[in-house]
Amino acid sequence: MHLPRQLGPLHDLPDTPEAYDAVLADVTEQALARLTPEGNLEHPDCVDDIGDTSLGITSLLAFAWQRTKDDRLPEAVRRSLAFHLRERVYTDDNPGYPNLTVRNSGLPYARYTLAAGAHPIGDWPSTVWALLQTVNLLDAADGLVEDAQRAELLDLARGYWRWLTEATFFNPQEAGNQAIGCVVGGLMLARHLPPEDGQSVRSRALELYVEKIRTHRVADRGALLPPEHGGAYDNNYGPISLSFLAQAHRVSGEEMFAEDGDALARYIDARLTNGGFDSGGPRYSEQHSAFESVLGLRYFGRRIGSDLGRYRGDTRWARHAAGPDGGVDGHFAWMLVWQIQDPTRWHRTPSTEPVRHQLRAGTVSVAFDDRMTPSVVEAGGTYYLPAAVNRQHGFGPVLDGFVFCRPMGEVRVRDVRTGGLAAKLVTKPVVGRDHVLRHVRSLYVTDGTSLWTMVAVERLPGKPYLLAGLPYAADDGDRVRRTAEGAVASAGTLRLTHPEAQGAEHFDARAELTQEQAAFALAADPRGYGNPDDGWRHLVSSTALEAGPVPDAPDDLHVFAVRYGSAAPLTVSVERDGDGLHIGTSAFTAVIGADDERGEPQLTLSAVSS
Repeated sequence: MHLPRQLGPLHDLPDTPEAYDAVLADVTEQALARLTPEGNLEHPDCVDDIGDTSLGITSLLAFAWQRTKDDRLPEAVRRSLAFHLRERVYTDDNPGYPNLTVRNSGLPYARYTLAAGAHPIGDWPSTVWALLQTVNLLDAADGLVEDAQRAELLDLARGYWRWLTEATFFNPQEAGNQAIGCVVGGLMLARHLPPEDGQSVRSRALELYVEKIRTHRVADRGALLPPEHGGAYDNNYGPISLSFLAQAHRVSGEEMFAEDGDALARYIDARLTNGGFDSGGPRYSEQHSAFESVLGLRYFGRRIGSDLGRYRGDTRWARHAAGPDGGVDGHFAWMLVWQIQDPTRWHRTPSTEPVRHQLRAGTVSVAFDDRMTPSVVEAGGTYYLPAAVNRQHGFGPVLDGFVFCRPMGEVRVRDVRTGGLAAKLVTKPVVGRDHVLRHVRSLYVTDGTSLWTMVAVERLPGKPYLLAGLPYAADDGDRVRRTAEGAVASAGTLRLTHPEAQGAEHFDARAELTQEQAAFALAADPRGYGNPDDGWRHLVSSTALEAGPVPDAPDDLHVFAVRYGSAAPLTVSVERDGDGLHIGTSAFTAVIGADDERGEPQLTLSAVSS
């Protein structure tokens, strides 16, 4: 079973002018064949997200005409624009819409679904999308749209902006991508207005960004992020927010959009595995956007000097929104226009700067969460998630159902790179059920092919083991598939266990159920509205790798050693002398030294000559 929305890396999509011309040519032929006598360009199967879709394709036709001067397009643009102005502009309040602040304003808005009162909650983002389609069409209207129709279109754009910012609560779904998109719409609209009016709209857009978005950013992994559906980051919508920040910077030149985009881009880079896999979010945990993310990943990947294009997207939406039959849908059409307009090229090489929340070299990567516990481990083409035991999740020593991975105090990190090796030492103070403070020292070392993890902790009573992850997915190159296996070795005993209990709270990696499906089953609200991250936290137990202690460790320590990426036998030596804790393997030697005068852990590392 393959994960349906994490397919190919987005930077593998051709982005030459010739490739984009071919995309627009295909859109043109589909649209001209679909255009109804009334001027409708909607996909025949479209029900949701419909209020802006015909106008979106109209904007693509106008953009294509700018590039090709195809004489079939002017009439199609005028007819389809007339259809939207006549049939898809609503000024009566949608029955049941809960977010109005002004009743019977008479301002125009776009509906998420057409039937009155059917599903009004989506009208705010639909109107943002319609505003963006409108301003894109205004950008391309010169010489194409007659003056009267253009004036009506401009009035519509102003009306959309006023409805979004005056007649309703701003950003009622707490969705950063929608809110930043609204700001972008205002910035683009301002360029089409008389100077005084334009400055007023621009100022209001910047004010909304500062007061309603920027000051409400949420901290995660050392970054301040635009909140997404109530959480810090969603791996579907976060890269879309990055695209909006790119367009906001392109349109306005305001440095705050670049600063915030750089911060979000570095955060994405740190959490994203080398192979482009990512998991987690308050709206979707595995669903990935596609072409909607290209602009932001490409623009900011170039700015921060890292290969953000490795992000695996839903390549079924490789160029534009599409219906179930693959036919073009106008939703998100504005992003295709901006993507084509932006001349930035992909930055394809990883950043070489050490990052606190990531260790990455070659085909190996570890993404760390806010507590510096691995959130995803990648080695040998397999992705490992934190396992669950007794309602606790993570990687770390376990004793009597208690996982020693949640810090009680400051977490210290040391990065070392030498001789083709990259290493990260993480030191955590941890309190167990006995209220004794212990220091867990976790050393991660990679040669770019395999990952060694060594964990040392003051000796624990009983029979502890290392919770070493949940093998979850594997990289097939152009797709990610589900798995319950991985190439792993331990210097102690090693076992792969599966939950004995059944039911939604117990995740067995051998089942076809995906992590996202399991998470939504445990979420408080229905799929698409519940928080899968919160749902996943209710997991009681999961498939888990469990590694026993290394034999012959110092008497006062338990030491665990695991290697990911190879199942070959693993031998590790652990000794202590005046310099610190010496760890020896066939590939490297490491010394975890005493803390310095500032309490920072010391680490020396050297490769073993072959």
